[in-house]
Amino acid sequence: MVRTTRLPDDAVAGIVRPRSSLVEERTVVEGRAAVGGRAADGGRGAVGGRGAVGDGPGGVEGRDAVELVWEAVRGPVSSYRRRVRLRPGGEGITVVEQEVEYRLDAPLVGWLLSLPARAHLGAVRTEDRPPWWAPPDVLDQRAWATLGGLLTLATVIGYLGTLLTQTVTYSAKEFHQGTAAEGVALAVVRCDILLSLGLVALADRRGRRVVALAGAAVGCVLTALGAFAPSLAWLAASQIAARGFVTAATISAGVLAAEAMPKGARAWALGVGAMAGAVGAGVAVLALPLAGIDVRAWRLLYLLALAWLVLVAVAGRHLPESERFLAHRRHSEVAGEERPVFRRGRLVLLACASFLLQLFVTPSSEFQNEYLRRERHFSPSRIALFAVVTALPGAIGIVAGGRLADTHGRRRVAIVAIIGAATGAVIAYSVGGWPMWLAAATAALTGAAVTPALTVYGPELFATAGRGAANGLLTAAGRGGAIIGLLVIGWLSQSRGRFGPAFSLLAIGPVLLVVLIATSFPETARRSLEELNPEDQLGGEPPSAARGSLG
Repeated sequence: MVRTTRLPDDAVAGIVRPRSSLVEERTVVEGRAAVGGRAADGGRGAVGGRGAVGDGPGGVEGRDAVELVWEAVRGPVSSYRRRVRLRPGGEGITVVEQEVEYRLDAPLVGWLLSLPARAHLGAVRTEDRPPWWAPPDVLDQRAWATLGGLLTLATVIGYLGTLLTQTVTYSAKEFHQGTAAEGVALAVVRCDILLSLGLVALADRRGRRVVALAGAAVGCVLTALGAFAPSLAWLAASQIAARGFVTAATISAGVLAAEAMPKGARAWALGVGAMAGAVGAGVAVLALPLAGIDVRAWRLLYLLALAWLVLVAVAGRHLPESERFLAHRRHSEVAGEERPVFRRGRLVLLACASFLLQLFVTPSSEFQNEYLRRERHFSPSRIALFAVVTALPGAIGIVAGGRLADTHGRRRVAIVAIIGAATGAVIAYSVGGWPMWLAAATAALTGAAVTPALTVYGPELFATAGRGAANGLLTAAGRGGAIIGLLVIGWLSQSRGRFGPAFSLLAIGPVLLVVLIATSFPETARRSLEELNPEDQLGGEPPSAARGSLG
């Protein structure tokens, strides 16, 4: 890509600095006179001062053209070179000729980066800012490979994780069950965490990658068995087994993402992972009209789970193991087996937050289709349309929430997002017409930002030796809140005949969560995992010496 532009002399300084957005550069050829003339010292004469290259601030001396060249240190590229030539344009103007040549190397996400990366890298920019779609910190090639594998895996997990939610109203209809039975089934399925706890503990010993991939693959197979369920109870039982593996894959993938990303991009990575999961969930929503073909047609959506095994295999080809985990395992083999250290204050704090969040969030998503079918008399196609239209703002919320959580802090983003999501959900379950659509879209927009702002705390506040197990326990606490919330909403909505009053009552959970975050949560943005967990500094302080930090 070649670009030529004319800039005021005092604006040239921004062009001739090494970039550090998307691609981190280092200087290969420092400012030298390319056409007759003496070399400039590091390009400084081209951007300011008098003498070496400039005959005024930022100017270029005489007729000499100054050339500078940079190559990539990190970024989603296998080769990269940026060449800039500066020549005088007269009357305080410098002519800038920029040539950028690169080869993109970001497995599984390169096709998404192709056009926006070309626009960003080829632009002649006086300010070096990461584009809105890119991580706040520069990722190296291994981090991009990890991200590509995890996003592919998240798409699979998103479909498997939302399938029961989208279809339970139709399966209950076939089995002649009411909302109370649906609530019980959805609550019982949360017992999958008992299986997940053992699997995520294995991730602390055998690796995050193997548990994430195997959990997703086994989850696909077990989910397909739901197509043959003879009753709602059997469907719930099959989902306990299937979602046990899916939940373990979700936790392990989140831990792997946090360990693979730089400190300024952890929340962003978890946010785009959640967005990839939403794409998988969206496939389930788009396939929902199949359930309207026949009273038994919802079973087709469970059989489709087998098709996702192809993406699991593709993700496995590119997904590397966490370097932090590998380094910890090598250290443990030399130093002897190390028991995981759980800081009780952190564990209790995050467990309470997980409980309060899922107390409200899970019922608000699980009962949406039932509410639309029963109270608003929506057809399957209209339910699918509602889900797609109102969920679209969530993509904005996830990207914006992840970036803001990394650049402005997790706490303030989480507080604003929780308030907006809870308020929107209560209104959406209480009114009809366009206010319902608007409220649901608002809840999706703000609620999506909760994911990167809060879920990142789980991997951040625990050491490598017990990060998987700790996050399993936090998920278990969330399951407890989800079970109570589902049972309360299922019973209250059936006894009162409406969902609105039940969700208004349950909004106490988000209120208490906001208070907890404001008063007790630490700020972890832009701090390395080793800084947050000094026991992970191999050869550094022993765990006992590090217990005082952040509780």
